[in-house]
Amino acid sequence: MRKQFLFIFLALIVANTSQAQGKTTRIGYIDMEYILENVSDYKEAKSQLEQKAQKWKQEVEAKKLNINSLKESLKTEKALLTKELIEERETEIKFLEQEMIDYQQKQFGSDGNLMRQKAALAKPIQDQVFTAVQDIAEAKNYDFIFDKSSDLTMLFSNKRFDISDQVLRVINRSEKREQLTKKQLKDQEAKENLENAIDENPAMAERQKALDEKKAAREKLIQDRKLEQEAKRKEYEDRRNALAAEREAKKNGTVSGTAKTATETQTNTEAAKTSTTAKPAATGTEQTPTAEPTMTKAEERQMLYEQRKKELEEKRKKILEEREAAKKAKEAETQKTNTTNN
Repeated sequence: MRKQFLFIFLALIVANTSQAQGKTTRIGYIDMEYILENVSDYKEAKSQLEQKAQKWKQEVEAKKLNINSLKESLKTEKALLTKELIEERETEIKFLEQEMIDYQQKQFGSDGNLMRQKAALAKPIQDQVFTAVQDIAEAKNYDFIFDKSSDLTMLFSNKRFDISDQVLRVINRSEKREQLTKKQLKDQEAKENLENAIDENPAMAERQKALDEKKAAREKLIQDRKLEQEAKRKEYEDRRNALAAEREAKKNGTVSGTAKTATETQTNTEAAKTSTTAKPAATGTEQTPTAEPTMTKAEERQMLYEQRKKELEEKRKKILEEREAAKKAKEAETQKTNTTNN
């Protein structure tokens, strides 16, 4: 603790001296734990190490169960055993207990396999972090860069001085450099420069956040339109498949109930009206109904064409009527205005 306060005291002296000389002191910090947790290679190796540690724990538990079993057995049979046999079993149990403690210390002790492998796992990443910190400090003119996760006590830390994400980008860029072309590398550097500027400028970060929200809203709108178009296309496909099924059914001489469409219903209605109108006077004898002739594909296409033509004509007529009504209303309004002025 005394070393920490001494370090802070020296840092304040240096800062005051620099300010007295007219120079602004730049201070930043990193979070080594955060950086390690966001490096893919470290996370994968850490997962493998945790699996090893879990296996060691299971072995320790198995040794404990074996020792407890021996103790229970000795407790049950103690009345039937001689003094020599009891001492022999107790010696065996103590030996197994000491063996378990030694194994536990070997794997999980302060200098055990778990701690050594963790240190060996983190060292390459730490070396990359130190190199990246030095590069960033030289490029951005930092005077001090601390590690938030170390023993140094930081009573307060402003997020805008955190350069951990910048260090992560430098590490990831060095890993991907060999896989990128020159153009991709240039675009990546421009993107990283923009991200660094955003990290250091809260106002720019707010603007970038607003832009990202607008972009997300725009992409959502485009996606909704695509879904709507897809739904219309599917509806058209279903209608076309229904017409094809209807034609096939008529061609085979059978009409399925599910194959009937709105067009067929309208055709049957019109045919019924025609037959009712053209029905001759009753002659006293009942006429046998005759089967409807099957429509050909050409007749169906002609019927659809006539129907669409009729709909377009009615629509055009309706538009003309609306325009004419609007024109008359406008003329009446103009006439009324002129009369009022006179």
